[in-house]
Amino acid sequence: MLERPESKSTSTIQEIAQTFRLTGWASFWAQLVLGVVAAVILGFASLSRDVSTGQKSVGTGLGIFFAVIAVIALGASIFWAFRYIRISKQLQSSNPNNRPRKADTIQLLRLGLSINLVGLLVGLIGAQAIVGALVAKSLTLPQAGVGVYQVDPSRIIRPLDIFVVQANTNTVAAHFAGLIGSLWLLNRVNRQ
Repeated sequence: MLERPESKSTSTIQEIAQTFRLTGWASFWAQLVLGVVAAVILGFASLSRDVSTGQKSVGTGLGIFFAVIAVIALGASIFWAFRYIRISKQLQSSNPNNRPRKADTIQLLRLGLSINLVGLLVGLIGAQAIVGALVAKSLTLPQAGVGVYQVDPSRIIRPLDIFVVQANTNTVAAHFAGLIGSLWLLNRVNRQ
């Protein structure tokens, strides 16, 4: 973290270490909870079939694929949030040689930002695909109550389809939490 050990006071380094620890834990738990919920819903949705028609849910196409990729990127982001906690422990070392250099720390933060931005992008693409498929389904349904029983069952929007949207929203929110954490840490490191 230090370019010249004598240029930074110990209290400043301890402040930054504390910020890394708190932000790392907050980001870790927020992403972990949202990611587990999203992964369970996506796993259930990808394995489910409509019993009456034998067809898979609308979300199991391209939208589910992108949502799963976003959850995988979220796993990398969760690991990165835990890495911030490890950096805080290194910063608290009494030996200045064991502390990471500022340039290395900034590079790690930028990589964390990149992971979250890619995950956010993939999650948004998945959301667009899923919502687009649901809109297409809703537009093919008859608008009046007459004839609802004559509709092809594969065109009916099921509650599981809405859960897929919720799972993808959780993934996007988790990536956003990781992005905010990385930006906050980058700001704190650059300010010192």
